[in-house]
Amino acid sequence: MAPGALAVFVSPLPATYTQTHIAALTCAPAVTQPGPSPPGKAWLLGSRSSPARLRPRLAQAWAASRPRHIRLLAKPGEAAARRLPGGGAARRPEHAQWVGPAPGARRKRSLCSRRLRWGMRYRLAWLLHPALPSTFRSVLGARLPPPERLSGFQKKTYSKMNNPAIKRLGNHIIKSPEDKREYRGLQLANGIKVLLISDPTTDKSSAALDVHIGSLSDPPNIAGLSHFCEHMLFLGTKKYPKENEYSQFLSEHAGSSNAFTSGEHTNYYFDVSHEHLEGALDRFAQFFLCPLFDESCKDREVNAVDSEHEKNVMNDAWRLFQLEKATGNPKHPFSKFGTGNKYTLETRPNQEGIDVRQELLKFHSTYYSSNLMAICVLGRESLDDLTDLVVKLFSEVENKNVPLPEFPEHPFQEEHLKQLYKIVPIKDIRNLYVTFPIPDLQKYYKSNPGHYLGHLIGHEGPGSLLSELKSKGWVNTLVGGQKEGARGFMFFIINVDLTEEGLLHVEDIILHMFQYIQKLRAEGPQEWVFQECKDLNAVAFRFKDKERPRGYTSKIAGILHYYPLEEVLTAEYLLEEFRPDLIEMVLDKLRPENVRVAVVSKSFEGKTDCTEEWYGTQYRQEAIPDEVIKKWQNADLNGKFKLPTKNEFIPTNFEILSLEKEATPYPSLIKDTAMSKLWFKQDDKFFLPKACLNFEFFSRYIYADPLHCNMTYLFIRLLKDDLKEYTYAARLSGLSYGIASGMNAILLSVKGYNDKQPILLKKIIEKMATFEIDEKRFEIIKEAYMRSLNNFRAEQPHQHAMYYLRLLMTEVAWTKDELKEALDDVTLPRLKAFIPQLLSRLHIEALLHGNITKQAALGIMQMVEDTLIEHAHTKPLLPSQLVRYREVQLPDRGWFVYQQRNEVHNNCGIEIYYQTDMQSTSENMFLELFCQIISEPCFNTLRTKEQLGYIVFSGPRRANGIQGLRFIIQSEKPPHYLESRVEAFLITMEKSIEDMTEEAFQKHIQALAIRRLDKPKKLSAECAKYWGEIISQQYNFDRDNTEVAYLKTLTKEDIIKFYKEMLAVDAPRRHKVSVHVLAREMDSCPVVGEFPCQNDINLSQAPGLPQPEVIQNMTEFKRGLPLFPLVKPHINFMAAKL
Repeated sequence: MAPGALAVFVSPLPATYTQTHIAALTCAPAVTQPGPSPPGKAWLLGSRSSPARLRPRLAQAWAASRPRHIRLLAKPGEAAARRLPGGGAARRPEHAQWVGPAPGARRKRSLCSRRLRWGMRYRLAWLLHPALPSTFRSVLGARLPPPERLSGFQKKTYSKMNNPAIKRLGNHIIKSPEDKREYRGLQLANGIKVLLISDPTTDKSSAALDVHIGSLSDPPNIAGLSHFCEHMLFLGTKKYPKENEYSQFLSEHAGSSNAFTSGEHTNYYFDVSHEHLEGALDRFAQFFLCPLFDESCKDREVNAVDSEHEKNVMNDAWRLFQLEKATGNPKHPFSKFGTGNKYTLETRPNQEGIDVRQELLKFHSTYYSSNLMAICVLGRESLDDLTDLVVKLFSEVENKNVPLPEFPEHPFQEEHLKQLYKIVPIKDIRNLYVTFPIPDLQKYYKSNPGHYLGHLIGHEGPGSLLSELKSKGWVNTLVGGQKEGARGFMFFIINVDLTEEGLLHVEDIILHMFQYIQKLRAEGPQEWVFQECKDLNAVAFRFKDKERPRGYTSKIAGILHYYPLEEVLTAEYLLEEFRPDLIEMVLDKLRPENVRVAVVSKSFEGKTDCTEEWYGTQYRQEAIPDEVIKKWQNADLNGKFKLPTKNEFIPTNFEILSLEKEATPYPSLIKDTAMSKLWFKQDDKFFLPKACLNFEFFSRYIYADPLHCNMTYLFIRLLKDDLKEYTYAARLSGLSYGIASGMNAILLSVKGYNDKQPILLKKIIEKMATFEIDEKRFEIIKEAYMRSLNNFRAEQPHQHAMYYLRLLMTEVAWTKDELKEALDDVTLPRLKAFIPQLLSRLHIEALLHGNITKQAALGIMQMVEDTLIEHAHTKPLLPSQLVRYREVQLPDRGWFVYQQRNEVHNNCGIEIYYQTDMQSTSENMFLELFCQIISEPCFNTLRTKEQLGYIVFSGPRRANGIQGLRFIIQSEKPPHYLESRVEAFLITMEKSIEDMTEEAFQKHIQALAIRRLDKPKKLSAECAKYWGEIISQQYNFDRDNTEVAYLKTLTKEDIIKFYKEMLAVDAPRRHKVSVHVLAREMDSCPVVGEFPCQNDINLSQAPGLPQPEVIQNMTEFKRGLPLFPLVKPHINFMAAKL
């Protein structure tokens, strides 16, 4: 082997392995004579070559598996022979030398302190084991053994291993090589499974507890009891009886919480500033030790559950899911109504003499058993300290040895198969759902046969099922794969979005599905397909982004029930065993005799004879005729179907580029011309082979009128539709793009592994500049767009309120009705003529951020410009055309009300907006601190105590550089009543702030500071912050530090002055707009009214309000008011140029 080369040998190597293979691997000069495999278990060979010289030799071979540090088995000059793990001696070749860091690695001794006695670091041994991509491993031969089987491996042990509260401790949690967090698994003596995560850099701590019990375990006569129990646990415990103690503590310390209930799980989670993990965790633990289930809270919280259900009643996704459950075996727990409502939790129990509080206590005492619980805790503390904390707080949770519920019988038996369901939706949608019952595949997670089949059936590339169905004009999208059921059963689904033509060819579409399934049977399981999926998953795990604490702990707590502690982080990524027998077993279930078909369309209105009990969904059930089943059974091979080709987008270059000398902490402007502005930021935090490329193509044609707005939208939809086949392989490989239209701009982003980003970007820009419209797809997508505009009527009332407020406050905004009217004028010739006009004059502003160099960024931008100039003859916009839209300025003491009715939902919605001022450091902090102070009291008062509705929100609203305070509520109560309660609440907050101690005030400042300084956890999150500054034209890249510094100077008097000047009923600079959305059954409603509170001593008195000005016409309203100026950028562009 040539000196200067570096290779990793893992024996036994294949017998045919030669020096030529080694040379190819290392890019070293080849030696043609065959050579024997190196002896022993592992060798690292190398020279004194610098990392820079080693880098090109390793770029391909090392790829996704290199550790942070590499070291030889022995120093030069030491004994030639070394005892290796597993016995036997190994002789170090004479030319072997120390080797420095792997390409792109950075030395950090604290990460590499664990060593094997014979000199090799633990990180290398372990990282080459599970995460090594098989394409690399197949060249090198067998894997290294896991570290616990390596002689001399030193375990990092818990100092109190004799603690009787701990049954089992696991330190060998397999994690991504890029994951700097430390992990420990525990099983407490009471059976709770625990994963602890120590992250010394985290700003927020978090914890989650998952109870492996959900709505499938509800009593048959109290639907929704497990969901109701979830709600009630937040409302007081024996140790902390105040019903908002938990939420108040979290709010005061930059925290938040939530929970959800599914069929088999109830999952509770929170985050909090890292200093206050113990206090939050103590309050959290009481949920599972001694909840109060207070009677008065129970009576109120029933309304919250009912409001939550009412929100979902007209939602097609919820309706279809419940209908699927209702049309299976009615005696199976799967058929239950999981959400619950006032009827199931109050009315019917009262009628039947059932005490719901006692049932809650019984349910909690029965099922909230420690052997069904799993906990994940993340904090800055050491693993030992986290262990002590969890043991202290959770070891007393009682183990009732409750058997884990299992459901071995599938809810879809023979009598539920070969059935067709014709379903009437709320929105004008057309969908086809094809479902097959399959057994529970969870135990086969290391081979995941459902993933293999979903990958092929749901593929979107050339020769795929979707490609053929789209070419016939029958479908727009297709999703295929396994769907979770519960322990004991699953489903395999193929769902498609139908076109008008496709609705007439449902039988033919399903025939094509069975033809494709027959193709898979004929071809047999393909190991190369499995291997590709395996490699893609291994790379995704190897370069996994860091997760946000709250979502991460919630997810891990849920999956701890399913996987061994050591594998809990890898189990959903790393495939290990190719099992053709399992693939064939699942494939055998996908037969016509096992099928269930549901077709969703408005065309079935008036043709149904059944109504689902809880959501009122109209449907008709028919047996699929035997001749149709036989036709599907005889599905022959379709020559147009092909298996996917090898994925050319799989990244191969994972080199982490050295930081350039002129690297800056924030984006810098490296190009500024009439055509473009280019901002660049080389990643200096995450060190992953990823980048984010963001582009804004600004044009005055995009939003000039509703016609231009529609044509821009259709152009983008058609472009994405045309690119789908090409970009699907990239998406599978961790490289995605997004394109959408905004006000006067098209926004394009490309994110993921930087290796092949330029290839994908160039294809998108070339397609954009040379786009040819397919006539058939034009008609299909135009029709789908019209349906989406019509479907807006069925959105939630609070979403309507937000939409109307945007129309009122923005200088130019087209309504759905205006867009629908103009859509009739969009023809194919007109759209063809529009696209060149749209691209004829542009201004491009871009941010390129990540593992790229300045020179590469300039090259990418030049490629974009050159492509547009060459193919679309693009010229720069004139400076006078670069003006952005502005915001309406409300008059002092002005109050305006706009009313509309929601035609679908039986709830009201309201958004109340108090416009404050233009964005600036001081104004931002006044508003945000006030929002921080009122956030938890608002939820506790208006939602928990007054039970106005499930959706209650307060916070800042910002648009076009202008901001204000907003309240959003959805409720069965009328809007003018909601208005009065918000005003009453604001008055109570004035007194609350005046009476607030300095200590409490400083807690709020600290909580807001922690939220604002919370560091992005991944490159895309950091990039999104910078990109937001760019597209808002504010460019305040150091906003968080600047504003937090100002925040810390604020006093309580400043906030009281802000309230009295801007928000109080008699404030001299109060500017208010209210949008009232009436429920479908409300013909009219006053905009203001009196609501005496003497009947409810708990309600604060609402102030008398003046009569507002009712907005009859949006255009006239905006014509009569001035506009705010645009916010000035926080940057000197001349100084920003390099």
